[in-house]
Amino acid sequence: MAVCETCGNDYEMAFEIRAQGATHTFDSFECAMHKMAPRCEHCGVMIVGHGHQVDGSFYCCAHCASAAAGASTVDHA
Repeated sequence: MAVCETCGNDYEMAFEIRAQGATHTFDSFECAMHKMAPRCEHCGVMIVGHGHQVDGSFYCCAHCASAAAGASTVDHA
């Protein structure tokens, strides 16, 4: 059994995610997203899909990227 690092649940079906040289243990995708997903730098929404990136900042949508960064062109993250 392994303990979820987000909620502390000790769960027999826990899984690991390796990212940027670190290993993380979770009991659900919800906990994994809560801990690892970036947040939109304009509205704070959790970015679960592609999102948009402008000059190293992440946004949930083109509207937020344009509003925050004043960019007319944004890249998918």
